Amino acid sequence: MPQTLTKTLRIGLVSVSDRASAGVYQDQGIPALRDWFSSALVSPWEIETRLIPDEQAHITAALIELVDVARCDLVLTTGGTGPSRRDVTPEATLAAGTREMPGFGEQMRQISLKFVPTAILSRQVAVLREIDGHAALIMNLPGQPKSIKETLEGLKDAEGKQIVPGIFAAVPYCLDLIGGPYIETHEAVCKAFRPKSAIKPTA
Repeated sequence: MPQTLTKTLRIGLVSVSDRASAGVYQDQGIPALRDWFSSALVSPWEIETRLIPDEQAHITAALIELVDVARCDLVLTTGGTGPSRRDVTPEATLAAGTREMPGFGEQMRQISLKFVPTAILSRQVAVLREIDGHAALIMNLPGQPKSIKETLEGLKDAEGKQIVPGIFAAVPYCLDLIGGPYIETHEAVCKAFRPKSAIKPTA
């Protein structure tokens, strides 16, 4: 699949919450993600957002629509990844995917374990959805803004040196490989990793 060099990155953001979708309280996941991308991305980007309840069929349908119809290149969910009976985001995500990307979930739990022992209860997954010549990466993130930031950026020391890479460091190259747009990041927030042969010269 040829890589798109000038295309604007389309990001789908899905917040999964019974109470937020019912208006009981204000959603925090989508605003936190929007703020993070504003600080992290150099390349042009645009978002599509969805706020939906913890219903597996609804979540799967939203993910499929964001990829197949809205043509998002990257879709991130927040919430619904724990062990409670209403937490069905991982199952819904797997149903929307065509191939699994287990490394992302493994790294998310490794990062979170640096902060809380209950990170082992998290069931985040990541998948690719490929259809009609278009492919997207879909990933589950935690629901809390602080955890979202830590998961995406990883761990840094007091001087800002990376100790443990966040998951987003691998996302730009993943998008390269599936034919998505070439994206660049602000290195102070999250340095994208690519093999030297995959790095494009800056304008």
